[in-house]
Amino acid sequence: MNTDQAKGALKDVEGRIQERLGEHMDSPEQEARGIVKQVEGTAQKKIGDLKEAIQEAAKK
Repeated sequence: MNTDQAKGALKDVEGRIQERLGEHMDSPEQEARGIVKQVEGTAQKKIGDLKEAIQEAAKK
């Protein structure tokens, strides 16, 4: 696991928490921010996956 994968997964979890807090606080703005953070985290994790796949392919 590289840093992009780890940071992306963490950002995704943070986004899920922020979204849930927004739901409980009845704050659509916080919910939206949480969703955006989840998308950012997923994208960052996928970039990390791609980097790792490229490194593995280069080893072969």
